Amino acid sequence: MRISEIFYSVQGEGSLAGVPSVFVRTSGCNLRCRWCDTPYASWQPEGDAYSLDAIFNEALKFKAARHVVFTGGEPMIAPDLSKLAERFKNEGWHVTIETAGTVAPQGILCDLASISPKLSDSTPREEDAGVGWVARHAATRLQSAVLKQWAQGYACQWKFVISDVDCEVSELEALIGGIGIPVARHDVFLMPEGTSSAAIRDRSAALVELCKERGYRFCDRLHVHLFGHRRGT
Repeated sequence: MRISEIFYSVQGEGSLAGVPSVFVRTSGCNLRCRWCDTPYASWQPEGDAYSLDAIFNEALKFKAARHVVFTGGEPMIAPDLSKLAERFKNEGWHVTIETAGTVAPQGILCDLASISPKLSDSTPREEDAGVGWVARHAATRLQSAVLKQWAQGYACQWKFVISDVDCEVSELEALIGGIGIPVARHDVFLMPEGTSSAAIRDRSAALVELCKERGYRFCDRLHVHLFGHRRGT
């Protein structure tokens, strides 16, 4: 399995924010989000090949850790991820999978599916990604049938990156309604787009008001405030 990085930090987003966790970042992605903040695992994937034993043994170095987060890129396209998740679950770890929800779960074991469906503003510009990737991203970023499979079989939190509240709220709500399974509003996390504390703060006020109005949960980016925009955090 090609791994971009393995590191120990606190979860920065979602319902487990602040929980010390080992992050296993796989390398490779089937999308090309315009605002991607981990291009080294997606746009220009890099990393070394690890055996499943090597990944697990690396996690064991962090003695206090009992939470593991599979992230990317898109971890669900990594070969043998299901075997790795099973290994951690059998050893008593809490497993989170951070995914865009474009790949069916196929029975993978996890305690929390942290699903971040991509809205239309995630589509890259042609001058950045090329016409092929623009078309591929636009055609595949939203897979309602796949999202329904996750919603039916897993404990899910739904995270949305929001750059423009006025433009994106109706699209977000149509997406949630299109899953075909009721989604509790307190399981929907709205996160301001940004890779700096200043940018996140600038977008937070309007997003907080939207959450108060509609019952969604505001999702800060704790790791950015604590460590800045850098790898291994």
